[in-house]
Amino acid sequence: QVQLVESGGGLVQAGNSVRLSCAVSGRTFSSTAMGWFRQAPGKEREFVAYISWSGRFTNYADSVKGRFTISRDNAKNTVYLQLNSLKPDDTAVYYCAGTPRAYPGTNNNEYVYWGQGTQVTVSS
Repeated sequence: QVQLVESGGGLVQAGNSVRLSCAVSGRTFSSTAMGWFRQAPGKEREFVAYISWSGRFTNYADSVKGRFTISRDNAKNTVYLQLNSLKPDDTAVYYCAGTPRAYPGTNNNEYVYWGQGTQVTVSS
């Protein structure tokens, strides 16, 4: 059974940073492309970032480009999302997701495995 467990969320002031982690078990991590999505209250889940199997290829939503960084450590079976220069609009539950595809996309339907989410709240 594939499990994804996020951690690292919390309450942070605008302009500050936080790093989210997602530990993956039950599947060969190095052949699992990973993504991060988020869902704010009353809004649909939206794409944030993805990273390919090897970590060579990444993609970001325009709203977070230049502020967020996705990375992975295949030795630790973990994917990270570094959130810098946080804004109140970044407040959401952040989900990590995985797919067997080498190069994932931005559509949440492309992802097979999901974590339970971690709350990030940015105060102004």
